[in-house]
Amino acid sequence: MDEGELMRLMKRRILESYRWQEDVIKPLSRELEIDVEEFQDILMEKLDMSSLEALHPRFESARPRCIRDRLHSDLQLCWLVDVMEIISVDDAEALKDEITEMVLGGREYSEALTEGRRRIHEILRS
Repeated sequence: MDEGELMRLMKRRILESYRWQEDVIKPLSRELEIDVEEFQDILMEKLDMSSLEALHPRFESARPRCIRDRLHSDLQLCWLVDVMEIISVDDAEALKDEITEMVLGGREYSEALTEGRRRIHEILRS
């Protein structure tokens, strides 16, 4: 086995580990609508060993921020807070924190989003 084949084997072992599959590969391939094998091949080509070894912790630490950004968009907070200013920045931040914690705690994003919409209605009515 030459050095290139050995490197590919080592990368594949990292990418096929349970945590990588559950935390990175499957969710992103679903979101991007790319076959899991194809996505693994893309990552193997684009990332070197040190990047692969460091990426998983960075992915996990970025997850809350990504959820918060998605909530900002999905809850239309860009309009309600940033444009119309009918919800305060503090209320929006507290709401995003609460809903993000729900998702990180295991609740389905769609369910948490529904709860977020309900809470926005309460905020707008108060």
